[in-house]
Amino acid sequence: MKRLTTMSPGSETRAMHDTLFLFGATGDLAQRYLFPSLLRLLGDGLLPEDFRIRALALSGHDTEAFHDILRPRLQQAMPMASQEDIASLLRRIDYRSVDLRDVDSVAAAVSDLVDRRCVSYLAIPPGLYISTCEGLAKGGALAAPARLMLEKPIGSDSESAEEIITTIGQWIDEDRVFRLDHYLGKAAVQNLIALRFGNTLLEAVWNRNYIESVHILVAESEGVDGRDAYYARSGALRDMVQSHILQLLCMVAMEPPASLEADRIRDEKVKVLRALRPLDAKHAARDSVRGRYTAGSINGQPAQAYQPPEGSDVETFAGVTAHIDNWRWSGVPFHLVTGKRLPERTTRVVVTLKPVTHWLFERPQRAQAAPNRLVFQLQPQENIELGLMSSLAGPEWGALELQPLELELSVPTGLHRRIAYERLFLDAFNGNHTLFVRDDEVRAAWAWIDSVADAWKAANLPLEPYPAGQWGPANAVDFLPQGVDAPDSGASE
Repeated sequence: MKRLTTMSPGSETRAMHDTLFLFGATGDLAQRYLFPSLLRLLGDGLLPEDFRIRALALSGHDTEAFHDILRPRLQQAMPMASQEDIASLLRRIDYRSVDLRDVDSVAAAVSDLVDRRCVSYLAIPPGLYISTCEGLAKGGALAAPARLMLEKPIGSDSESAEEIITTIGQWIDEDRVFRLDHYLGKAAVQNLIALRFGNTLLEAVWNRNYIESVHILVAESEGVDGRDAYYARSGALRDMVQSHILQLLCMVAMEPPASLEADRIRDEKVKVLRALRPLDAKHAARDSVRGRYTAGSINGQPAQAYQPPEGSDVETFAGVTAHIDNWRWSGVPFHLVTGKRLPERTTRVVVTLKPVTHWLFERPQRAQAAPNRLVFQLQPQENIELGLMSSLAGPEWGALELQPLELELSVPTGLHRRIAYERLFLDAFNGNHTLFVRDDEVRAAWAWIDSVADAWKAANLPLEPYPAGQWGPANAVDFLPQGVDAPDSGASE
């Protein structure tokens, strides 16, 4: 079969890389998302005929034992997949046990395949990135045209991120490094660019003259379960705000790029991150809130409190009001909120417009009029809601009485939407950087996150408790968008 060059729109036309080194192959990320994504790509005919996968992890399995572990996970994750496709994927996978702290062990595990066009995917903790990459370099797996895919987070603060970026940069050029934030692979997130820059109606009001505030909410009903060791070091700020939420912020706030070329888009994202005003300790209590969930219930099911290791001060809920000090967004607050064990799983961006300059109507009074709001619902379902005021929603004789009118544009069901990791795999195999994070982006994001963490520490900002199943601590209400229940309501999913 001819080598495929199929790719997502915007990818460069070149031969696909045909060999994947997947480190962390026994981990939850690989088993739940990465291998199923590769299965779908294979079933759709989007991988080269001679595509190979070397699975690598510490566990002392042989290839047959690894297949026995992976097969039921694939069947569970992809129940519609044919047994033929699963068997075809497994035939392409061999397994090697490797100690990622041992440079020679890593080098030996990859050296026999480096004559192929290799991509190394590190689905492992960032503390293992440097030793693993040193082993890859020693084994010849980072020499051009090889590529490297790194899962977020890149470090845990500016200092550790800089060490990772600088050290790995000794062995591989930046244009062959692909740093993932899987949110960028979601079609709904990419649609923010299409909606903003493909519609005159939105671009005309997309500035401080018309927009009063922006809320970005990433809520999870799940707890920390299964990620205790990682979460005890990170918390909601470093885990979610630093990555997913700041990426959404960039999509909402960036200037129109000159083109859809990868670096033109990433240039504009970096400008937004560099314009973020550092959080000051004296404003920490006003502009932020942090909390940790206690025992409660979600959807009628009991949920235990989060109990981190002794000495850990991490939060499971974070709300921060960010300010972008540039011409377009001066004076517009961006309220960034994320939390675990909240009443529902949802991601939404709520853009609230300023009130009309002169109010003509008898009812409601100007102060009670609902503002125009544009809501981008990204998950669990995708839709767009526009809140207007209209007499059509009230009695036909009430021309001077306005009522809220909600217009909803739902995404049609039945669309064949790619899982985020499928899109990211294809783009990395084809060399398209658009949906990946550049090194200066990482540095700029961590610089702002560090300012928040430092302000919390200097202000001794307390952890506020909230029962699982509620919308965060009581004082989180100032950061939450309208449409979610107040924190003290006890609402559940």
